Amino acid sequence: MSSIQLPLKAAAHDVTLPAVDASPAPRTMEHAVSIPQTAPVATSLNIDYDKRLMVFSGRSNPELAAKIAAKLGLAPGPVTLKTFKNGEVYCRFEESIRGADVFIVQPLCGNPETGVSTNDALMELLVMIDAAVGASAHRVIAVTPWFAYSRQDKKSAPREPISARLVARMLEAAGADRVLTMDLHAGQVQGFFSVPVDHMTALMMLTQYFDDLGLQDLVVVAPDAGRVKLNKKFASKIGAELAILDKERPAQQVAEIGYVIGDVKDKTAVIVDDLIDTAGTLKAAAQTVLDEGASRIYAAATHPVFSGDAYENLAAAGFEQIVVTDTIPLRPGAPDNIRVLSCAELLTDSIRRIFTDDSVSEVFGGENQLF
Repeated sequence: MSSIQLPLKAAAHDVTLPAVDASPAPRTMEHAVSIPQTAPVATSLNIDYDKRLMVFSGRSNPELAAKIAAKLGLAPGPVTLKTFKNGEVYCRFEESIRGADVFIVQPLCGNPETGVSTNDALMELLVMIDAAVGASAHRVIAVTPWFAYSRQDKKSAPREPISARLVARMLEAAGADRVLTMDLHAGQVQGFFSVPVDHMTALMMLTQYFDDLGLQDLVVVAPDAGRVKLNKKFASKIGAELAILDKERPAQQVAEIGYVIGDVKDKTAVIVDDLIDTAGTLKAAAQTVLDEGASRIYAAATHPVFSGDAYENLAAAGFEQIVVTDTIPLRPGAPDNIRVLSCAELLTDSIRRIFTDDSVSEVFGGENQLF
């Protein structure tokens, strides 16, 4: 093995020390230390290192993970996931992930088919991250298109938690190097993380869908003042006008719609939001817009949470179509007017760019900041 040799002067047998002047010597270049010159040495080492990308799925949305892996030309990595009878979650990767960039696809939602709840999905993601870190993965990226607890991003009353911040800290404590998510309820949730967050949006997918429908006399209706910026961009992309609903929340998951600001009479209205939960707000908004004279109504949202009586509310609301994405799998019994667009292509492109250290913002031309 070769080694670097530095030139050294041979030591003399007799050494005569010069007389030492007690007065302090001025600091000049004459008294500078001379460092022997050596041949240039590289400050970095280039080696043939084959990076590996591996995709693993939790139990909250395995169909989405399979679509992403297929678009990457992969199969989802083998992993054992189960819940013990006492409710504890277990995980084990069934092949080596040492040195790989591991992408764990796990929206923080429940899935009746696999028997996990929202909190199960969160805990499962945490143990998967921890197992990947312990197995010497090069990087661990949490792919959470739906980020649960994102609506609990501030204190609305004294003595409440800021749960979105807590979940962010839990993911970081588990060892996540990066988070890939979509359409956060509030953009400032990114500030709860100290690791990089890649924030994707379904805006382009949804606007393209409505463009393809070829609807006339469109008006985009914001369900509340907080969604105005999102709806304004949506309206500009499909060439529609903008209206706003006056909404108040007297209690959690309770909304009261007052009136419509803008003209919807004899027009096709599209109510756009980031998510649909119990659909109580959406049902009330649809009725208000119809009462103001709209001829037809559509709804669009990224995340189909659809909890509680959501299906019953949507079926009774009179929508022509309710357009959502597959960030969350639909439970059985969905109304026939729900249309699901897949976000797999968008997430696949983002994952590929993260893996190759390319620009993720170029996916949208820098237009993914909607809030």
